[in-house]
Amino acid sequence: MVKKTKRFKEILEKVDTRRTYTIKEAVETLKEIPHPKFDETVEVSCKLNVDPKKSDQMVRGSVVLPHGLGKDIKVLVFTKGEKEKEAKAAGADYVGSEELISKIQGGWLGFDVAIATPDMMREVGKLGKILGPRGLMPSPKVGTVTDQLQKAIKEAKAGKLDFKVDRTGVVNVGIGKISFPVEHLIENINTFLDALYRAKPASARGQYIKKMAVSTTMGPGLKIDLGEVTR
Repeated sequence: MVKKTKRFKEILEKVDTRRTYTIKEAVETLKEIPHPKFDETVEVSCKLNVDPKKSDQMVRGSVVLPHGLGKDIKVLVFTKGEKEKEAKAAGADYVGSEELISKIQGGWLGFDVAIATPDMMREVGKLGKILGPRGLMPSPKVGTVTDQLQKAIKEAKAGKLDFKVDRTGVVNVGIGKISFPVEHLIENINTFLDALYRAKPASARGQYIKKMAVSTTMGPGLKIDLGEVTR
């Protein structure tokens, strides 16, 4: 039998895993429980009533959260020529073309967001099997394949959140840090939910969000009352 830690026992005293919470109640509860010695990410998980295997029911989108993600976002830009100067001036952390592609093929992944100009996508496509599963592949659908580098880099640095349903029909995202004020976390969650509903496929039928939970990196998942999140 696994021995329960002191932190785990204290969490069980404050959390009722059988009930559903409002978003405010869930955030307040997560703020009150004991945390490990790092600033945990607050995560939102939504089980959607879609079939990702059908092309017309794929859910993906992006949104700039009002209070950011609470971390220094490292932005990489695939481009060349004059656009390299533009990317560097806009604050990109890594800028280049073939040399960055080779570096990533060698195992390096020291960035959080990848942006590419359209002329680079033929080469960047070679990284699909590496970047795709990690959610790092540039895509025109979320604005990361673009010639408007200044705008894309600014949004990424500000805490732009890209989301995509996985093959099981779940969208899981981090929406901030547990050190954020309760009100900021609630605003970030609701902003994400608005974007998730805007991304609802026209072919989706019935209740769009079937289940929702809010958790921290090392904490419990609290079930959310769906009556509050239905749009």
